[in-house]
Amino acid sequence: MNVVIMGCGRVGAQLAMLLDAEGHKVTILDVDSYSFRRLPTNFGGAALVGDGTDEDLLRQAGTGEADAFVAVSPGDNRNVMAAQIAKHIFNVPRGVCRIYDPLREELYHILGLETISPTKMGAQLLMDAILE
Repeated sequence: MNVVIMGCGRVGAQLAMLLDAEGHKVTILDVDSYSFRRLPTNFGGAALVGDGTDEDLLRQAGTGEADAFVAVSPGDNRNVMAAQIAKHIFNVPRGVCRIYDPLREELYHILGLETISPTKMGAQLLMDAILE
């Protein structure tokens, strides 16, 4: 599988590492080159510095040939925008974006984006833990 990831924070770096270890082709993008320190030294994918909402950078990253696009930058708006660009301009078959705000996550999901809200998931896990 060919995957482009926008955001090399803890989640993006971990996902890139897991996919790379399983033999998938991975390209990870971040606006800050220092973020790539989170990747292991044996990371076999590509790391590109730049804004994942920039069409030229997405083209350079091979987004048009990607099977999946994952947006896990710290900003909900950037994640939504990047996922929409990947889906509608580059025709990526699968695009997933992290959305912290549960209300907005629900709305974006209704509008057809694949979304994950760690806020909702975390709250549910915590509730399950205290009610056991």
